Amino acid sequence: MSRRRRNSVHAALNCDDVLFEILLRLPPSTISKSIIVSKNWLRVICNPRFRHIYLTKWGQEFRLLGFCVCNFLYLGRPRDGLHRPPWEPALPFLSTCRDGDELKHSGILKQLGYFIDCSNGVILSGRHPKTYIVYNTMTKQQYQLPEPQQFYKTLCMALIVVEHLDDVLYKVIRARCESRLKLRNNVSIETFSSQTGQWKQTTLMCSTPFALCPRTTGMVVGGVVHWFAMWGKLAIYDPRLGDRNVALVKLPGGLLSVEREESILGESHDGNLLFGSSNTYGMEIWKLEKEAEVHPPPRYSNCTHFNYTWTPVCRISFKTMWKQNASLSMHHSKETQILSFLPRNSASVYVRSGWNIFLCNLKTRMVELVHYQGRGGAISWESSKVVPYFLPAWPISSALPLQHGT
Repeated sequence: MSRRRRNSVHAALNCDDVLFEILLRLPPSTISKSIIVSKNWLRVICNPRFRHIYLTKWGQEFRLLGFCVCNFLYLGRPRDGLHRPPWEPALPFLSTCRDGDELKHSGILKQLGYFIDCSNGVILSGRHPKTYIVYNTMTKQQYQLPEPQQFYKTLCMALIVVEHLDDVLYKVIRARCESRLKLRNNVSIETFSSQTGQWKQTTLMCSTPFALCPRTTGMVVGGVVHWFAMWGKLAIYDPRLGDRNVALVKLPGGLLSVEREESILGESHDGNLLFGSSNTYGMEIWKLEKEAEVHPPPRYSNCTHFNYTWTPVCRISFKTMWKQNASLSMHHSKETQILSFLPRNSASVYVRSGWNIFLCNLKTRMVELVHYQGRGGAISWESSKVVPYFLPAWPISSALPLQHGT
């Protein structure tokens, strides 16, 4: 290569605009390794604008640190309820990698209380009905929310996390849960915003009576919250632009899972809601698709202005699945159930058999044992929620602060 040509290539790579376009074309498997090329490459890759454009084109990848465990018997117990024994941690963590080991042994989990939910690397923990803590593993920042203004004897929650420029913004939603005999057309919620640093009470309205299922957390897809409701319904709430309407959608009825024992929600690779259910015979997975009632649709429509349709994704018999994976016969028991979806993933799902956790490929039906460090045999699986904890797989040069009101 001639000297003049080398100089022109060097000049091009030192131009931010040219380097921006070059790096934008690198696949995800390469982009994370490119930060060691030079400080200039690191600066461009870690720029919030580059990250937003790159993830819009290629999508976000995640890495599993482990599984968080929440025992509902302790999280919201009454004063005279069951007490947690001293030897049992408030937030058990089943680590699956070195980063998970560091998180487990750092001592921070002992300060957070009981696990409630997580999203984009942010953990929501605490104890109902007054104490809540938000912790960002990427930045090692911890923030205790002010005490809520409303008292809800039974409730469900939701955690919304978004990245905006150099800040990680979040909202925590507490929703009142009524008993089965008290179906109403409205529900009281209280929302904490990291931008205001305050709780705000709101009453949501629905065209038909409903009640939210207690001790559950909402699945957030594209900023829209999805809660399980009583009588086989799904409650959909879009908090954007101050909307106060709730849409009710009947959950699909499957062949294998007519009598559901486990039900979970997740997000597909194309940004739709996934619903999975299982019983002793097998599991079924569905995708919720929506279509605007008017065409062309307005720039913003609340959740009640859509027609919702469930589309079947797959149906798997546990008996057939284990026959196909005979090499794992020593690791599974007669009891198998669906456990959790992966973030923005329609190809795989976690299942549990005994205290072992497996990753099941929905297309091939092949199952892989997930190795973890922790006392899985000591977990009360019937009264606990086990949630995979993922971190966004993206390099950072400086920690993004958790923004909250001052």
